[in-house]
Amino acid sequence: MREEYDIKKLNPRKNPYSKELKKQITIKIDPSVIEYFKDLSRENGIPYQTLINLYLKDCTDKKRKLKLNWE
Repeated sequence: MREEYDIKKLNPRKNPYSKELKKQITIKIDPSVIEYFKDLSRENGIPYQTLINLYLKDCTDKKRKLKLNWE
């Protein structure tokens, strides 16, 4: 391994997956919702945060709207 590298000679390439990188956020979710996805996680062998992300991604892909009925 070299002690120094000439950065100017490197061929920098753009990361082809950079558009798909996830962003970490803080969100408050009801414990019952977390428990629901953790149960699904155990059934399917997929981490619960991944399941939540997949569900939200499906909602955005299909342009689902939440139907609220305040009574």
